[in-house]
Amino acid sequence: MNYLLHILTMINIYVILVLSLNLLVGYVGLLSLSHAAFYGIGAYISTLLIMKLGLGFLPALLLAVVGTVLLSYTISLPSLRLRGDYFVLASLGFQIIVFTILYNWIDLTRGPYGIPGIPRPIFFGIEINSIGSYFLFSGVIAAICTGLLYLIGNSPFGRVLKAIREDEIAAAALGKNIVRLKINAFAIAAGFAAAPGALFAGYLRYIDPTSFTVMESVFILSIIIIGGAGNISGPIVGTVLMIFLPEVLRFIGLPDAVAANMRQIIYGLLIILIMRYRPQGLSGEYRFE
Repeated sequence: MNYLLHILTMINIYVILVLSLNLLVGYVGLLSLSHAAFYGIGAYISTLLIMKLGLGFLPALLLAVVGTVLLSYTISLPSLRLRGDYFVLASLGFQIIVFTILYNWIDLTRGPYGIPGIPRPIFFGIEINSIGSYFLFSGVIAAICTGLLYLIGNSPFGRVLKAIREDEIAAAALGKNIVRLKINAFAIAAGFAAAPGALFAGYLRYIDPTSFTVMESVFILSIIIIGGAGNISGPIVGTVLMIFLPEVLRFIGLPDAVAANMRQIIYGLLIILIMRYRPQGLSGEYRFE
C-alpha cells in the first residue's frame, strides 16, 4: 500500500510541474528546456528558508514561488524576444547555468553532497509525517494548483496566449504586447514549478542537484508531448502514464539495469509514434509541428 501511495504522491508532484510547463508549451507555443531549473530553485529556496531561517513550510513555499518568479526574469527578459530554436537554446543554457550553480556552490547548497534531514511540513501543529498523509497533503496542493491553472488557461489572459500561439503577427496587430505577455506567462509557469519543488524536498527529505538536470527538463517536456498540450487533461494523462510506466516494468521480471534502459527506449518510441501519428498527444489540443 505504501508503494502505491508513493507513486500517487509523485504523480501529484509531477502533475503541478507538467501543467505549469503546459502554460508555456501548450498555450504560448514555447518549447522550454529550463523547467527543471525552476523546479530545483523552488526546492532549494524552500529548503534553505526552512533549515537556516526556521520558517514554516507554507511561508517558505510562498517565498520560494516569489523568488523563482523573480529569477525567471533573468531568462525571460533577454530570451523571449527570440523565437523557435533560438529560444530553446537560450532556455537550455539557463538550465545548465542553474545546475552548475547548484552543483558547485557548496557553501550554500552543499553541492553534490546534497541537503539531508529536511523537516516534514507542519500545519497547525500537525506534522505531515506518514506517506498517506503526505499523499493527501500533496493532492490538496495539486488540486489547488490545477484549479488555478485551469482558471488562468480559460481566462482572457489564457485566450490571448492561445492567440499568440496561433498567429503572433495577428495578435500584435490587435494591439497586444507580445513580449510582455510571454514574460508574464513565463513567470507564472516558473512560479508554479516552485511548488512541486518544495513538495518534493519535503517528501524525500533530501535534495541534490542530480534531481534537477537537463534530462529532467527533457522528461517533463516528454510528458507533455505524449499526453498532449493546450488543455488540462493532456498533461494529466501524460503524467499518469509516464509515472506508472516504469513501475509496470518492475513487475514483468526485468532486471533493474535492463528495466532502466528499456524505460528510455519505450519513452523514445512513444515520442516518435506520437509525433508521427497523433501530433496533439493522447488527449491534447495543441498539435506539435
